Amino acid sequence: IWANSLGSQIAEVQKGNLEATENFLVKIFGESIKNHGDWSDKTTVQSETELKYYTLESHTFTDEKDCLTGSYLRIRDVTREQQEVKKGIYEATHDRLTGLYTREYLYQSISEISQSFHERQYLIVFVDIKNFKIVNDVFGNKFGDYALQCIADWVRRDMSEYCRYGRLVGDTFGICVPESEFSPKEREKELSNFIIRKDNTTYQLLIHLGIYRVAPEDNDVSVMFDRAHLALSTIQDEYKTHIAYYNKEIREKILWNQNISSQLGEAIRTRAVRPYLQPIADRDGHIVGAEALARWIHPEHGFMSPALFIPVFEKNGMIAEVDKHIWRCACEVLSEWQKENRNLFISVNISPKDFYFIDVIAEIKSLVKEFQIPPEILRIEITETVMMTEAENRMQILEDFRRAGFIVEMDDFGSGYSSLNMLKDMPVDVLKIDMKFLGKTDDKDRAETIVKNIIRLSEELGISALTEGVETKEQYQTLSQMGCSLFQGYYFAKPLPVEEFEKLL
Repeated sequence: IWANSLGSQIAEVQKGNLEATENFLVKIFGESIKNHGDWSDKTTVQSETELKYYTLESHTFTDEKDCLTGSYLRIRDVTREQQEVKKGIYEATHDRLTGLYTREYLYQSISEISQSFHERQYLIVFVDIKNFKIVNDVFGNKFGDYALQCIADWVRRDMSEYCRYGRLVGDTFGICVPESEFSPKEREKELSNFIIRKDNTTYQLLIHLGIYRVAPEDNDVSVMFDRAHLALSTIQDEYKTHIAYYNKEIREKILWNQNISSQLGEAIRTRAVRPYLQPIADRDGHIVGAEALARWIHPEHGFMSPALFIPVFEKNGMIAEVDKHIWRCACEVLSEWQKENRNLFISVNISPKDFYFIDVIAEIKSLVKEFQIPPEILRIEITETVMMTEAENRMQILEDFRRAGFIVEMDDFGSGYSSLNMLKDMPVDVLKIDMKFLGKTDDKDRAETIVKNIIRLSEELGISALTEGVETKEQYQTLSQMGCSLFQGYYFAKPLPVEEFEKLL
């Protein structure tokens, strides 16, 4: 800190407070004299060991005649403060583990270069490590952190000044890169053998890249990454293919899913979504019941195949609303049949997702009570997948159904790999055997032997056997001879509107 009178020499320099060169001091003093007024500035000086930061303030003194009598210049070393500010900014904008940009700062930095989207073609790359939880569970968090650091090194490698990259969240990373700098073949080659080695541990990671080609008009970075992420859905179960591009088909599928999801509430209210009934017959060919299947008569698209909407609602959880509606409609039909003394049952399906969104048993019990029908004529149909999670809890629910008087059916028996184990433990009354089981092999005799013994086994366990997918008279007769007691399939009728089904009775 020093002061001077106009035209005098430097009065004092406190040694140690200012590590500046002589030229620097001369320059600053000259600026002070030149300006003849108050001013402030910032500057940097490169010392032998580090870059120093200084703030500069100049103040002038005048007499009563407004004549300049002197000036005061303060030079302050703010290196430490600047270093703290830089540290704070870095920590706020960079991921602590990997050193890459945080998601928020990555989005911001991409937005800042968005004007370049008109100059060159950019790609947004969503990097996803598949089943990364296994790495942490098996090898521990330290190895998992090391693996993430290796991915980060791979992400930043060979990146030019035109690229932006960061860690999105967890085991996902994001990249914005000019297409001219991205080689799919080279990346595929690298990802096909991405091995992490640390100490005595070796593990091959499965990494997928979802890619969105940026359009000049794009400006929402989060939407671009969403689209890149959606591209991953096309290779989610792939081990040989590691890269997928967002395309028109994916976009149309998303729009379709959003469209029908937004229309479901109205479709249920107007009963455009309704149950179709597929007959279930006994050995004599008499119709004894039906399975209720959801169908949608769309005002614009007409009859919509369930394949167009059921998977969508299974994925987003709206299947619970569909199922509740079908259960209610089935109870209404059963109530009318009871009044007409028609001794028939209806089987209704329960999706695994239903258990996450509604109290299934309370809902169905409430419907039976509301429509005053005996529980045994509203059959509960479940699949193996219902039991894949929370098996003990689901088992208890099925027991509760049976104690309440409902008949429980296991659907698609033979289509999975754990059926026999399920059969051993699950409280079911009816086994639905899928005829597709017979069509999956060229060895028809062997398949028929298996079906015959499944039917025999079910009888010995006190479980009724129902074969679905029966399409010919020959199949019907053969299964009857094997001991099957109930049948369902196109041989009897396809799923029909309630009015047409009733004409068969």
